[in-house]
Amino acid sequence: MTAQKNAAEWDVVVVGGGVAGLSGALTLARARRSVLVVDAGEPRNAPASAAHGLLSRDGVPPLELLRAGREEITGYGGRIVSGRAVAARRADDCFVVETASGDSFSARRLLVTTGLVDQLPEVPRVRERWGRDVLHCPYCHGWEVRDVPIGVLAGGPTSMHQALLFRQWSSQVTYFIHTAEDPSEEEWERLAARGISVVDGEVTGLEVRDDQLAGVRLSSGRRVPARALVVAPRFVARSEVLSGLGVTAVEHPMGVGAYVESDATGRTAAAGVWVAGNITDLMAGVPAAAGAGVQAAVAINADLVTADTDDAVARRRAVPRGELTDAFSPASEAAVCERVLGERRHGLDTLLRSADRARR
Repeated sequence: MTAQKNAAEWDVVVVGGGVAGLSGALTLARARRSVLVVDAGEPRNAPASAAHGLLSRDGVPPLELLRAGREEITGYGGRIVSGRAVAARRADDCFVVETASGDSFSARRLLVTTGLVDQLPEVPRVRERWGRDVLHCPYCHGWEVRDVPIGVLAGGPTSMHQALLFRQWSSQVTYFIHTAEDPSEEEWERLAARGISVVDGEVTGLEVRDDQLAGVRLSSGRRVPARALVVAPRFVARSEVLSGLGVTAVEHPMGVGAYVESDATGRTAAAGVWVAGNITDLMAGVPAAAGAGVQAAVAINADLVTADTDDAVARRRAVPRGELTDAFSPASEAAVCERVLGERRHGLDTLLRSADRARR
């Protein structure tokens, strides 16, 4: 904890308890900051059976990863509360976070890691299979669907890129044009060069057998085998809690959704407010989100160190010079020296007094 208590109840309130938020909270707690995590308990990757690409923890169930993270944070003195943060506002020199249940928490700084919402294509059964065999990230799930028939549903600016990416994991890739525009001549050539099949016609549903995706159905009645379907959701940052601070989500330059702008450390345009994870990096996987949480926490702690030092300097300057109580200040050392050595102490004034006595 900080030595100097402030009006705020906490040094930092973290809104969102996913990997970005928990990684940030862990770093702050280890920095001896008082930190509170407010978590609604709705992790984006909850439908997935495992999280991948996290060194030494590859394949860990997402909920188990979060459980272990919460335990580590409380072990360092951090606190985690269940609740949905609905608003944040400034109050004097701190922030106040309000929850749907009516609780409120004040903090000197905010770290918002509320993630994003995946807006999925309106195709029957896509949502219920999401995170299982309806996918979007090859680095998260590509190994698990290697060498099986994979369909790619066109519908976003990254769809063509997805088709070429997933070809790395399987030679049986089919690109479904669905309701998108036909590929350009160059795109046709690239698909053909990689042996990716192209199917025209609107996709109207998925065929599932024994709780496993088996195929894709078209409006023509045709069925195309597929064991996995790749889609391109629109990613929309969960930024509502920031609106009271003047921070809103804006359209991403790549056209993939809406995100909250921030600098490399996660600092937003609102002073004292940082973001990390998918709220600002729409395509970050688990390792990147965790790293971003740590980076934001380091920046927040540095900002608080500067503020604590500025406050200490201001308090020191406010004390009259004769009343300084610092044991190592010039005034204190001179007083101690006079009491102990008297006229034997070194200094110009002592020499002058000695010379004056000699003249007498």
